[in-house]
Amino acid sequence: MDESSAYYDSPVGWIKITGNDLGIKAVTFLDEKPEMKTDTPVCIQPAVNQLDEYFAGNRKVFDLKIIAAGTEFQEKVWNELRNIPFGVTISYIALARKLGCEGAVRAVGHANGRNPLNIITPCHRVIGSNGKLTGYGGGLWRKEWLLKFEKSLTLTGLFQQITE
Repeated sequence: MDESSAYYDSPVGWIKITGNDLGIKAVTFLDEKPEMKTDTPVCIQPAVNQLDEYFAGNRKVFDLKIIAAGTEFQEKVWNELRNIPFGVTISYIALARKLGCEGAVRAVGHANGRNPLNIITPCHRVIGSNGKLTGYGGGLWRKEWLLKFEKSLTLTGLFQQITE
């Protein structure tokens, strides 16, 4: 099936959205402004709409058809990432524990780094066990911005961290 793409101008820079009629395949950050296409393909429009809602503070969970493909382990990690609540962080070790593979923290981190659906699958919510920001394919400044943004919209105004 043919892929389509569109570009989204977000508060954290340009984002390329790729997908087809079956769903969204990738949401990736760009470091430079892309050459603009005039029309957003119909199959990409739901992602654009939901990103608009997210950045307006009106969406905490994405509801999109996703067709991102990875290994069985990567997909298991990505599915668990989608269970991390808005405004909450989790350490890599806690994520590994939730997946039942505490001894595979590095593999969990690697799978997290291979997430093709930035923001949609919230890999930015995974932090070091010491509470520090570690690794983010879109750049640590984007991770920090996204976490502060979500924190500003939580009812308590405080980040929760999943530790178990």
